Amino acid sequence: MAVHPIEYRYGTPEMRGIWGEERRFEAIVAAEVALARAEAEVGMIPTDAADAIATGARRASLARAREIEAEINHDMMAIVKAISEECGEAGGYVHLGATSNDILDTATGLQLRASIDLIETRLRRLLGVLLRRAVETRGLVCAGRTHGQIGVPTTFGLRFAIWAAEVGRHLDRLGELRPRIVVGQLTGAVGTQAALGAKGPEIQARMMQHLGLVPVEVSNQVIQRDRYAEYFFFLANVATTLDKIAIEIRSLQRSEIGEVEEAFGSRQVGSSTMPHKRNPIRSEQVSGLARVIRATVEPALQNNTLWDERDLTNSSCERVIFPEASILCDHIIRLMTTVLDGLVLHEDRIHQNLHILYDINMAESVMISLTQRGMDRQVAHERIRIASMEARASQRPLAEVLREIPEVTALVGPSEIETLLDPTRYIGTAVEQVERVVERLRSRAL
Repeated sequence: MAVHPIEYRYGTPEMRGIWGEERRFEAIVAAEVALARAEAEVGMIPTDAADAIATGARRASLARAREIEAEINHDMMAIVKAISEECGEAGGYVHLGATSNDILDTATGLQLRASIDLIETRLRRLLGVLLRRAVETRGLVCAGRTHGQIGVPTTFGLRFAIWAAEVGRHLDRLGELRPRIVVGQLTGAVGTQAALGAKGPEIQARMMQHLGLVPVEVSNQVIQRDRYAEYFFFLANVATTLDKIAIEIRSLQRSEIGEVEEAFGSRQVGSSTMPHKRNPIRSEQVSGLARVIRATVEPALQNNTLWDERDLTNSSCERVIFPEASILCDHIIRLMTTVLDGLVLHEDRIHQNLHILYDINMAESVMISLTQRGMDRQVAHERIRIASMEARASQRPLAEVLREIPEVTALVGPSEIETLLDPTRYIGTAVEQVERVVERLRSRAL
């Protein structure tokens, strides 16, 4: 019976597979085989024993390991026994010189590599959508907003480009953190490699080479959890970017604003009681699940504060937060990619909202022009502020009010006032900024 929503509602088959029990078992078995190979290469065990372990390990099953664990109540030793049973006399060499977390943490390194690879692919696809939408809308002028209030104009393209640049930084971070996170270890019971002897460092290096992992430089019984905390920070950071985008979409889809809308299927239902509703449910799901992902950061940090050479408080916690945060983050990246790809922009409402405040949102344009023509900047600011308040209170166009102010008309003619109040002429370098971002990031997108 499914209990957690990631079992039946959230997540992709790819990421669920990476963090599923079968994949975990396979990663542990791969680590044991790599250990045997490395030990054979340095003469610690016979080469034919390593070959037998590699062959036998392929026959070992998760089902048998579960049976053994039910008897001995130790999950790692149960897998060791399940492998050993399939290896004949060579089974006596399985797990030689290792402690449980040498294998378990190394297996986590394999899972993290697969998880990071998948997240990178998802982010590159998201980046591709953002760059395409940025190009499509680079000249689509819209109302900028600060403090929730309409300000000077911006473009939708600039918004998409800003989000694209942020995703680009996440890809940068992914490359930077990969060598710190995709690691494995073989350091023994308390990190001294005493059971491996003088060849311990070489065995560890060879084992990790077989697995394609970076060996830790130094450790105790477990890989230090500051590494894993960085992974959860990354997932939380990505989730927060997606949450930010989702909040903007949700805000702009409000009935009173109506500038954007999530794609809505012809047979889609918005409400069980209000037939007219078209709700931004995908963006709301992104925002909601982002909270869960961010909540994994605190336990991830506490997993680094273990007693002495280690205790077991991290283990149960990590069984929950690794799959949960990874699966949910992958899910919302994919979901937001779909939302942005199909996002509908209502240009009539965008244009309407640009002029909804009687053009007083263009006051800065007039103030700057007056200053350039000789008026003191502070004086210009005050004159245009008073005029804007008058236009708003009297519900008259700002141009009409400005034409009644001699100090303004002495410097700016009536036709020039209309030009200065045209939002399409006051977007600065927005288009150039979009094109620069697109050019820089295009090669990284899918």
